[in-house]
Amino acid sequence: MSEPSVRAKGLLKALGEKVRALRLERDLSLRELAASTKVSERFISLVEAGDGNPSVIKLDQIARALNTSMSDILRATEEASNKPKVVAFLGLRGAGKTTVGKLTAKQLGIPFVELDQRVSERAQLPLSTVFELHGEPYFRRLERKELETLLGAGEPAIVATSGSIVTSKDAFSLLRARAVCVWLKARPEDHWTRVIAQGDRRPMHERKDAMAELRALLKAREDLYSQADLRIDTHGKSLEQVTAQVTQFLRDKNTFANEDHR
Repeated sequence: MSEPSVRAKGLLKALGEKVRALRLERDLSLRELAASTKVSERFISLVEAGDGNPSVIKLDQIARALNTSMSDILRATEEASNKPKVVAFLGLRGAGKTTVGKLTAKQLGIPFVELDQRVSERAQLPLSTVFELHGEPYFRRLERKELETLLGAGEPAIVATSGSIVTSKDAFSLLRARAVCVWLKARPEDHWTRVIAQGDRRPMHERKDAMAELRALLKAREDLYSQADLRIDTHGKSLEQVTAQVTQFLRDKNTFANEDHR
């Protein structure tokens, strides 16, 4: 079987996101939606992730269960697939997501967004206080809401995400379905040096095993980060070289087809 074309992949991603959005609007779990159709929970999950290609019959069953029509879903899918995309930078702290993101945004004439800052603004609290007072689950809920708002706006953007967003199944699935993901890969030593150079000594403060912990964390998330559409090994490369590689990839893929690239 031949590999789906770029357009086909985009349509399947847009279809999956529309189905997921409708399901969430109706406050249905995957299990509940599957129970009201003859479509398995696993297949619906694949559809929402943009990895499933439903037949007309299956799509009609899903649409009916969501109190809509197949034609409305397809119409929304076509519209969404033609919208400008969001580019999301992935990686641990010190990967260069903010710096390279801003440079890429400037090169392409696209707005830059720091997702953590959006979360902080929504909570009306510094990010450290959000975790201290409300914990990680609260942060994840706000992160997903901000991500849904950003992606739902249909506007182009370059986004720096949190280093741990890949561990949030919902948020990462949403990113993979609706954004071009770029992993800025670096060695543990690179992450360490860059964070220290920024004046942040927290990684080593009273933690003799900090480097070992960093290595373990990077290894644990490597398979998740590797799901990105573009993976760039930044070791030994300048910011300009990394930025050039990202922008060339986006131009080759015609990611911002309707934008006036600078």
